Amino acid sequence: MRRARSTSRTITRTLLAALLGTAVTLGFLTPAAAQAAPPRPGTLATGLHISNGRLLEGNGNDFVMRGVNHAHTWYPGETQSLADVKAFGANTVRVVLSDGHRWTENSAQDVANVIAQCKANRLICVLEVHDTTGYGEEAAAGTLDHAADYWIGLKDVLEGEEDYIIVNIGNEPWGNTNPEGWTAPTIAAVKKLRDAGFQHTIMVDAPNWGQDWQGVMRANARSVYDADPTGNLIFSIHMYSVFDTAAEITDYLNAFVAAKLPILIGEFGGPADQWGDPDEDTMMATAQQLKLGYLAWSWSGNTDPILDLAIDFDPSRLSSWGQRIFNGPNGIVQTSKEATVFGGGTPGDTQAPTAPGTPTVSAVTATSVTLGWGAATDNVGVTGYDVVRVSGGSETTVAAATANSVTVTGLTAATPYTFAVYARDAAGNRSARSATVNVTTASAPTGTCAVAYRAVNEWQGGFQGEITIRNTGTSPVNGWTLAFAFTGGQTITNMWGGAPTQNGGSVSVAAASYTSTISVGGSVTVGFIGAKGATNPAPAAFTLNGAPCTTS
Repeated sequence: MRRARSTSRTITRTLLAALLGTAVTLGFLTPAAAQAAPPRPGTLATGLHISNGRLLEGNGNDFVMRGVNHAHTWYPGETQSLADVKAFGANTVRVVLSDGHRWTENSAQDVANVIAQCKANRLICVLEVHDTTGYGEEAAAGTLDHAADYWIGLKDVLEGEEDYIIVNIGNEPWGNTNPEGWTAPTIAAVKKLRDAGFQHTIMVDAPNWGQDWQGVMRANARSVYDADPTGNLIFSIHMYSVFDTAAEITDYLNAFVAAKLPILIGEFGGPADQWGDPDEDTMMATAQQLKLGYLAWSWSGNTDPILDLAIDFDPSRLSSWGQRIFNGPNGIVQTSKEATVFGGGTPGDTQAPTAPGTPTVSAVTATSVTLGWGAATDNVGVTGYDVVRVSGGSETTVAAATANSVTVTGLTAATPYTFAVYARDAAGNRSARSATVNVTTASAPTGTCAVAYRAVNEWQGGFQGEITIRNTGTSPVNGWTLAFAFTGGQTITNMWGGAPTQNGGSVSVAAASYTSTISVGGSVTVGFIGAKGATNPAPAAFTLNGAPCTTS
């Protein structure tokens, strides 16, 4: 991950050797992984799985990942990005999530929505926990175990999705420390998931910021792979400034291929020759030659914007790096092949689903409405629904669902809306639009509160915020929920005085035990750390327990 730590990539090999007390040469350690060993094919017959060192789909077809990383946990409102990534030809997206160790935890519902968006856009979804990034040996072992618990907590969401998702246990464990302890905790985390019944393909990141500059993963990959009782495990190398020459790139990847150990380039990126990096075109060419996957870092939202493939999430503004990853001679457009699972097992399926039934309305509030509709039918099977807001001759997608109901949030009080629904099948065919339904949101209740919001401090990519809530009514407030919306792409990563839940720009904060009571004329203050884009506008309005507050 380049986000917020690009400086680490500028460290030269000489400095790394001094820091680690280890001889770092232009080659790599002689690996056990490259020694002759009989390959152990995966035991799974369905879903994405590993066999003879290759990633296969459930139907046995070879699947080579070609895609990008997307910083979802910091930019949860940028779901349109998945459609944009797909439009450039990618077949895979690696989605950044948080288990709550460092950033706000992505809920089960949010992860389910991510999976639905990936499927709706016909992308294989690699889900990864980012909170494990760059810890020392002892702490990293604990964070991997915590990440495994997070995945187990999501089992109901992930089970049955083995055709569509890969579980990347944790991002870049073990930073600038001796990562010799990588092997045992990695095995323990994999076994913990298998013991819990996970049959998914599991992805394992290398130590040393994912770059394996001491060759620890290369030397121990065989023992980690053999410890997985399903054999359904793939290794991920992050190729940044450690890999300075074409010889090093090909040597590292070839060692795994020769040993029948599955591997892909899970992160790489940057303008040519930036920070002393190698030529990423060589990485793509080598991956293409060896039929290995690669996932570029990253679509947008980087602290250092020169790593953005699309500037400010705008698909019409590809950076020079974006042009190379998508349109270069070994880029995604030339080498990507969509997963055949999205063909529904019926090659050439062109029959669209029937139109969904006319939506019905329930649970209307000032800011949300629940819609339900009659299920569509299809010759292969309906995989999802797109809910759109209709305004004149234009449409805006406002929600996606796999079932035939959804709650649309973020609406404006006392405002008329028109909604309709489309169905999609496994081949990506879209139905005719359903009949429309009209609804007017409820009026906002009168409130007895005042809110003061300020940015206490700002820095590149982040800021500290403070919210003071004052009770202007005639009776105490016992328990509260504060709601507001960010319009500049901001996300809350840590909060004290309240517990935040964020969906896109919409934020809901529940009181902490020590801030839940606000006496008449009294106030409480909550503070938070957030990520921001180029601008950091204050929220325009706040509600407390659903009633509007005055602002100052």
